[in-house]
Order: sequence, then C-alpha cells, then structure tokens
Amino acid sequence: MTYSIGQVSRMFGLPVSTLRYYDKEGFFPDLPRNSGIRRFTQKEVETLRVVECLKKSGMEIRDIKQFLDWCAQGQSTYSLRLDMFKKRKAAVEDEISRLNRVLDMINYKCWYYENALRDGDENTVANMPAGEMPAEIRKAYLSAFAPLQ
Repeated sequence: MTYSIGQVSRMFGLPVSTLRYYDKEGFFPDLPRNSGIRRFTQKEVETLRVVECLKKSGMEIRDIKQFLDWCAQGQSTYSLRLDMFKKRKAAVEDEISRLNRVLDMINYKCWYYENALRDGDENTVANMPAGEMPAEIRKAYLSAFAPLQ
C-alpha cells in the first residue's frame, strides 16, 4: 500500500511542505514516484515515525539526518546509533524531571488556592508547616521548592 503526500500529511499532522523538505534533505532516499508524484510506502511512514519521535524529544534536524545517514550505512554504525539514543534518553529523562517539578509546583498552587478560597484568605495555608500538609501535597511542595541543581 502506498500513500499520497496529502495522506501522510494528515496521518502525522504535518504540513506538506515539511514532508517535501524531509524528502529534499534525503530522509526518504528510496521514495517512489509515479509521474513525479511522491508515493509513500510503509518504509517511509516508519522512518517518519522515528523522525517525529526524535523531533519531539528535542533532537535537531541535522542530528536526525545524521542518524538516518548512519542507518543507511548499515550495521557498522550500530554503536553510534545506540550512543545517540542513550544521549537522547538522558536528555528526555532530564526534561521529564524538570517538568515533574513544574507539575509539582502547579499541584501545590492548586491546593494552596483551593484552601485560600475555602478559608476566605491565604493566612492559614500560607503559614502551614510542610509537616501539616497532606502527604501528597507535602511531597509536591518539597519537590517544587527543593534547591535547583
């Protein structure tokens, strides 16, 4: 089964211009064409899944291109690809950790203002020692206000 550029665009929520750019950059070296019209096979769709995952992980296009070039070179680049993914994994884990601290702050502030609304002011909640907070909120509070590394 093959897909038109429009179908792939809709599948991934990407502009057609992005798919053309990827093709121009060599992301799809074996992309078949019928009368000059791109026809995406399952191989290109799978490549695009990996490309979009790497983009969402924060990887830059030039590094994604490097990865695809290594894939084309075959098994001699397995260690390079593994190293790339290990570095990307560490970067994503760091970002998740950072976002978890952000979420902890938001959860704490939701609890804080729910209590302030209930009490009619912030006095009680603003002066509450961490030890008197509900366990889940205390954990979020301590995480959100922990010193940055």
